[in-house]
This record gives sequence, structure tokens and C-alpha cells, in this order.
Amino acid sequence: MPVLERDPWRFQFFQHVPCPEDVIIPTDDPDCWALYPAHRWIYDKLRIASSQAIPCGPHGVFPESYPVFSKPVINLKGMGIGSRVISGPDEMTHTYQPGHMWMELLEGPHVSTDCAVLDGAMVWSRHATGVPWTGGMFRHWTIHAAGFPELETYLAAWVSRHMGGYTGMLNFETIGGRIIEAHLRFADQWCDLYGEGWVEALVGLYARRRWDFADTDRRDSFSVPLFGRHGRSFRHPPEALQAEVLALPDVKSLQITFFEDKPPEDHPMPPGGFRLGIINATNLGSASAARRHLARAFPPDAILEQDQNKEIT
Repeated sequence: MPVLERDPWRFQFFQHVPCPEDVIIPTDDPDCWALYPAHRWIYDKLRIASSQAIPCGPHGVFPESYPVFSKPVINLKGMGIGSRVISGPDEMTHTYQPGHMWMELLEGPHVSTDCAVLDGAMVWSRHATGVPWTGGMFRHWTIHAAGFPELETYLAAWVSRHMGGYTGMLNFETIGGRIIEAHLRFADQWCDLYGEGWVEALVGLYARRRWDFADTDRRDSFSVPLFGRHGRSFRHPPEALQAEVLALPDVKSLQITFFEDKPPEDHPMPPGGFRLGIINATNLGSASAARRHLARAFPPDAILEQDQNKEIT
């Protein structure tokens, strides 16, 4: 398999594509840190903010204005752990934490962008946005067919200035067109929605330093999770039910995103709920229908209601 993948439910995206044995394509930030020592500085969020002249500083240095956003300088496991808005100097003093930083509280669209980079030049990109829910959860993500020209121009210029000599994938999280964090990888949750031939192009980028992807069949696509309640233990759905979900119209993949033999509390999950599965599809209504079908495999009182016109009960 060409990709160093920690989550077995994502093997399905890569195991069919041949790859030279000496090529390693990471999908997890700790692996990226080990594999790319010359570029691991990209995980320093203080440096990322400074590179864009965004007001920022470590805890112990006070901002000139508030509110600001506080977070760990480096956090390779994500999930927003330790992040918060700080509204004034008193709160800044009482929430001091070593290893944390503050930065200007940005406003605007929150976008996740995957980029292919060839020798420090951005040669491909695709954007995703999420619909936030509650407790760190998202109702769904949209993987957009259309480009975001202004954002792409900004990211390409940043890559050209700071990533000379790098070949591989990058993932950027931006708010209001400014980078809040960057990763030496791509978002493996929905890469199957990038189109036929994308994984082959990914292998070519790392194995031959070439990017060869036509990208002529873009369409808006969707990644929809199913969440259960914390404090419960779950079993994987029967294979027959999983097959029924995969057979539904427009569904591209199903990921069952937990380990049966691992305690629920040992899974990295958002505070609001326990992620049971993810459906990727080319139609949002179809994806939502598939999520409801998947939910039948679990006790009804263990499932969180995710319809946008309803709240958690």
C-alpha cells in the first residue's frame, strides 16, 4: 500500500494502487514530523502566524488588543485541544499556560485546502468547508468542485516563499483567507472524492516527482459523519448492513471509524460525541439518507440527532 495510514478504515482508498517499496506517503502529523525534519517548522503555529504578519505572541507576552485566540504552539494530534478565545488582560493572566500562544482572532470562512506541491510550487488544490455543530463536531463537510481563486493565489505565494525544495502534499486550514495551521500531508478522510486517478497522481508525486492528474470530473461532494453518545460501547455494524449502505445511490465509501477492541475513552474524539462512521458521497441528500441507514445498526438512544433542523436531545 503506497500510503502510511494509521486508520485501517481508510486502507480502502489506497490499497489498490501499486507503489515502489521505498516510497512513503504520510497521512498523520507525527509521521510527517519524523519524515521531513527540514520542514517540521511548519507545525509551529506561532511561526505560521508570524510569516503572515498576523499579531501573535507566546503566553507571557500580552496582546495590544483583544479578543485573541489562544492555542498550543504545536499540537500534532489536533481536535482543538487547549484552544480558546481570550477576551481581556485579566483572563490572559489567569489562563497562562506554558507552550501556548495567542494570535489575532480571525473572522471569515474556515476552509481546509489540500495542495500538491512540486519543488516549492503549488500545482493542484481542492477546498473543503464544514458545517459546525456543537461540542467540536461537524454536521458535514462539502468538498467543493469550484476553485477559490483568491485563496489559491495567497497560498501559492506563501508556498513559493517558504517551501522551496519541498515536493509532496500540504494541507492548510485558513480563516478569512489567512493560514491558521499547516500540515505536511493531505486530508485522508475524503480523498476518494477527488476523482478517478487522484491516488495514482499522489504516488507519482512522491515516487517520480511528477504531478499528472487531469482533474476534469470535479463535482461538489460531501463527507457526512454519524455520531453516538460518549460513555457507550459500540460494535461494528453487520457486513450486510454496511453493504446496503454502500449500495445506496451516490455513495462512494463508508468508513467505520472506531476499534471494537479499544476502550471508547482511548479514541481521540471531539467532546460532543463519539464518531461511529463517515459516509462520502456525491449528493448531500443521499449521504444523509445513508447515515440514517447506518444508524440502524446502533441502539437508537445512543445516536445523536444530526438533522440540521434539530438539536441534540
